[in-house]
Amino acid sequence: MIEIENIQKAFSGKEVLKGISGTFYEGKTNMIIGASGTGKSVLLKCIVGLIMPDTGNVYYKGREFTRGDRDTKREIRREIGMLFQGGALFDSKTVEENIMFPLEMLTDMGRAEKRERVDFCLERVGLSSAATKMPSEISGGMQKRVGIARAIVLQSKYLFVDEPNSGLDPLTAIKIDNLIQEITHEYNTTTVIVSHDMNSVMEIGEHIMFLHEGHKIWEGNNKEIAHSDVEELNDFVFSNKLLRELKSHL
Repeated sequence: MIEIENIQKAFSGKEVLKGISGTFYEGKTNMIIGASGTGKSVLLKCIVGLIMPDTGNVYYKGREFTRGDRDTKREIRREIGMLFQGGALFDSKTVEENIMFPLEMLTDMGRAEKRERVDFCLERVGLSSAATKMPSEISGGMQKRVGIARAIVLQSKYLFVDEPNSGLDPLTAIKIDNLIQEITHEYNTTTVIVSHDMNSVMEIGEHIMFLHEGHKIWEGNNKEIAHSDVEELNDFVFSNKLLRELKSHL
């Protein structure tokens, strides 16, 4: 579980996050949604420590992270896996070398143990046959799966995913969503996903935080979202005629 408390952040005097508090739960696909410029990615970066908030704190199972001591921060960082929007794979490394990289940097595992862990993760995301390929030799969807394998190779307790379906066709996007949800449930991971893809939200949004102009103005799940009376959320979710017609029948 991750708790965020009164997270505020401004850049050049402009407030981006205006006192965000909330909880992200173990074993659930938690989602942060909202229109472009609402602070979704900034909040994610504050949670993982890439940006220091001006005020507020983040707690990982009660452990103070934002302003915690060095040892606590190091311990928590070892429990975090992250899938970046573009995949962020090393072009000069093979698929298996990309997945092994965190093990080489952050563990003292022996070579055989590393290999066993990489092989397990490759099999888990269905890429055993692509182990020796370069990122340029595989599809965008496969690259996202490599990113997921690398994010879980350290047996991460916390998985952060930034726009996982960016640039993917709808069918591949569904497969990526399902894989993320399966891994979340299988390992009881606290998964936090930033997304503007409403198909993903409606499919796997087990806990959803909606941001608007730097404020958190709604929380709930994908079954509750269609019945919200929050005007800003409805404008975001049902932004086209087809979805509005769908809502009228729910």
